[in-house]
Amino acid sequence: MADRGLPRLVCASANPDKVAEIQELLAGVVQLLPRPADVPDVAEDADTLLGNARLKAAAIADATGLPALADDTGLEVDALDGSPGVHTARYAGEGCTAADNRAKLLSELGTRTDRGAAFRTVVLIRWPDGTELAADGECRGTITAAERGSTGFGYDAIFAPSDGDGRTFAEMTTAEKHAMSHRGRALRALLNDLARR
Repeated sequence: MADRGLPRLVCASANPDKVAEIQELLAGVVQLLPRPADVPDVAEDADTLLGNARLKAAAIADATGLPALADDTGLEVDALDGSPGVHTARYAGEGCTAADNRAKLLSELGTRTDRGAAFRTVVLIRWPDGTELAADGECRGTITAAERGSTGFGYDAIFAPSDGDGRTFAEMTTAEKHAMSHRGRALRALLNDLARR
């Protein structure tokens, strides 16, 4: 009942961890509807984060006739010339796990001391008429030498944000992470733009 009157957006993501995080960040501001189970996966084959977010949001908006919210996130590691970037979710290959991705990244960096990196998220709302609104958020940090922490998902256990106190995202509370994360910043920027429409 508390969601009555709030803007309704269908979440284009099928990643349950990401969906939970988006729901927490938008609670009380947007009514986030689940992605319909019968909508097939969207091939994320664009060469930019914005392009992938657009592909996902357009597919869900077309399938449901409702505005859809999608995001795409990339981890850009300085010493690897910005990789894995747009390939972050599949860095260790198709069908890989998050643990596989973290292991590959730690192996690629080895004992290098230049471990600067940035998480970047692009979020996009697509309305059924093709209108779009997009925003992005970035969080600079470093890749740790080993995994630390047990919360979060993806690369959280090996990413220590520069705005923090040395802990990885996986060592923080959800609220601490949201306050400085790339996804939190992108969604707050999107909400500000949405409020001005």
